[in-house]
Amino acid sequence: MMTVSVDCAANGVQPATEPSNAARRGAAAGGRLEADGARKIRLLVFTSLYPNAAQPRHGSFVAERLRHLVDSGRVSATVVAPVPWFPFRNPMFGAYAAFAAVPRQEERHGIRILHPRYPVIPKLGMSIAPFLMCRALLPVLRKLKAEGPDFDLIDAHYFYPDGVAAARLGAAIGKPVVISARGTDVTWIPRYHRPRRQIQWAANSAAAVVTVSQALKDSLVALGVNPGRVTVLRNGVDLDRFAPRNRAALRTRLGLEGPVWLAVGHLVELKGVDIVIEALARVPDATLLIAGEGPEEHALRRLVERLGLAARVRFMGAIPQPELCDYYNVADAMVLASSREGMPNVVLEAMACGTPVVATAVGGIPELITAPEAGELMRERSSDALVLAWNTLRARGPDRVATRTFATHLGWQPVIEAQCTLYARVLSARAAGAATGSAS
Repeated sequence: MMTVSVDCAANGVQPATEPSNAARRGAAAGGRLEADGARKIRLLVFTSLYPNAAQPRHGSFVAERLRHLVDSGRVSATVVAPVPWFPFRNPMFGAYAAFAAVPRQEERHGIRILHPRYPVIPKLGMSIAPFLMCRALLPVLRKLKAEGPDFDLIDAHYFYPDGVAAARLGAAIGKPVVISARGTDVTWIPRYHRPRRQIQWAANSAAAVVTVSQALKDSLVALGVNPGRVTVLRNGVDLDRFAPRNRAALRTRLGLEGPVWLAVGHLVELKGVDIVIEALARVPDATLLIAGEGPEEHALRRLVERLGLAARVRFMGAIPQPELCDYYNVADAMVLASSREGMPNVVLEAMACGTPVVATAVGGIPELITAPEAGELMRERSSDALVLAWNTLRARGPDRVATRTFATHLGWQPVIEAQCTLYARVLSARAAGAATGSAS
């Protein structure tokens, strides 16, 4: 692992331990948490995956969890969501132009969000990104800490580079750090030697580690992380926003008849929308709605034309989240042929609307599709397997009410309770450590 300068050196914070009764009664002084919940836990949320005015759907899964945490009344938060520095907003520069357009500060759902810049060096970026991020963000966090109100802990999302940088920042300013793994940060990036070593260090240095699925926990354990340090806290679903609606009226408005498949997500290779289209060619009475946009869209349109499916495939573009519920409701199945996933929100959202799911058995998906009414897992990632899974689901004909009932156990409330308990445990352990140090 590379050696870095003093403030961003990889000197870890102490792991969480079970708090003593005295620590649970800790006073409300400084950064300690009152055991009776008299004040909110103050989070500094650190992640480059967060929506902003220029990229409103970027990292929405992180924002959704935080929104429910804040709405619980037990947490307050300031978000530091750094973006790569880039000087030009001209669209000819693609994604980098979008970074340049991100405002320095904004507010979403009553939460203050800062977007400080950090340098990115092409080709060398993956190896040194945490170091560059830490160096650029340390003055920002010190300023926030000095201006007050001080925050209790750093809640980081996505292990690399964000989690690694957060662990270094926490050590530099004396704050405990909780790091959440989201997917490719622990399943794909560790294939590279230097990032893997830094992820291992950060996982063993953080006060607590969270994964959104058991599969991701297993990936961290395979990297040598002590399983006792990792807590699985899945994503939840907003059961009010995603719920059954007047299906017949919606289908009439959209001019839909017969079986309907729905694919939702960024149009990139790993999502496997091409596999879905190839499977559709073998199911002559079905219609496919594709909600999303991305670099694979032109290739997917060409595939649709080549297979003669133009009359049965609709490219809907990016659908605003408030409108997605309508599309889940009109579908007979939400189809997902991904090569890898963490804990996909689209699976939760579809089931909450009463729509079963046909999906590859990757990442956390098998942890969600655990009953017949939830849907059907594909035996492999192929169009043949998708058709077989669809035919099996269709023959079984799960009741949409049963699918919705299954999803009601996947709401946010138990997740938020467990998350707040984890924060409290981290802060109590830190208070107990500080008390022990003072006594000695």
